[in-house]
Amino acid sequence: MILTMQNARSIDGVELAARIRQWGRELGFDAIGFADTALDAAEADLAAWLEAGFHGEMDYMASHGTKRSRPAELVPGTVSVITARMNYLPQAKPMETVLADGARAAISRYALGRDYHKLLRARLQKLAERIAAETGPFGHRVFTDSAPVQEVALAERGGLGWRGKHTLLLTREAGSYFFLGEIYIDLPLPADSPQEDHCGSCRACLDGCPTQAIVAPYTVDARRCISYLTIELKGAIPEELRPLIGNRVYGCDDCQLVCPWNRFARRTLETDFSVRHGLDSASLVALFAWTEAEFKTRLAGSAIHRIGHERWLRNLAVGLGNAPTSPDVVAALEARRDHASALVREHVAWALARHGA
Repeated sequence: MILTMQNARSIDGVELAARIRQWGRELGFDAIGFADTALDAAEADLAAWLEAGFHGEMDYMASHGTKRSRPAELVPGTVSVITARMNYLPQAKPMETVLADGARAAISRYALGRDYHKLLRARLQKLAERIAAETGPFGHRVFTDSAPVQEVALAERGGLGWRGKHTLLLTREAGSYFFLGEIYIDLPLPADSPQEDHCGSCRACLDGCPTQAIVAPYTVDARRCISYLTIELKGAIPEELRPLIGNRVYGCDDCQLVCPWNRFARRTLETDFSVRHGLDSASLVALFAWTEAEFKTRLAGSAIHRIGHERWLRNLAVGLGNAPTSPDVVAALEARRDHASALVREHVAWALARHGA
């Protein structure tokens, strides 16, 4: 495949793809793939998921129509997609150890360091600039979980892995602890071949979900998912689900923890993803004591920051309600009994009742 660029130079597409992979590795990406824009099957799956109401309050999942599954509608001129992944698993106290200690706050491993959005977008933009230096100006747009983009479907079509039964992308060599990002481009680069599905008859993620949110293979009811409940949901967490959340106060990694392929997960080399403020094993009581100013200061630049102090306290109140009863736990909850937020007061009252207080 020979590409004729705007500067009238002709470049072999296969050779350019090889160079892009190399430049991606130099920028810290663990894999680069190339996808076409044919997402018909993914579009049908999304429509059925939305029709079932599994998106809950995430109205943005439906608000862009077919732009999410038709790249050229979102970015006119798009004919190929560069898809990239970057490992995020940091050196941290094992999640299993934290989950076993009900007095500790279990925070999804991806959120222990700095927010990935800016880092990945900046690296992808540098990759685009490197390509432009080789080819001349070309049409493109960079994405990292920041627009109506079907990231997993594109990564799957770009040969980076397969969609697991928990709906996350899986790879045989690195499990699922990684971020995804994309560059929509108007260059017709040769597409990679999708990988085979290697989940087989395994049901570990379905059976291991604390709230049984994976209602069928490859289908998650977000309304029951702990990540949705602690991050996306703006109001009260359904009372019947609170005991099932345990000490998970931001996100949930259980479906990844039980996945056999994550035996091959690789630690990140990216220092921005390193643990901050001891969040890999902090106590629920200590985090619940943070003032709003402390929350904003300590979690500035963190993915957690976007949920705000009110929902942070809501989540921690649920964790404290599920924690082993102790004078410290009850005292912490009592200190927030008359909090200005009705949302916080409701969850604190529920937690106190759990401890007979």
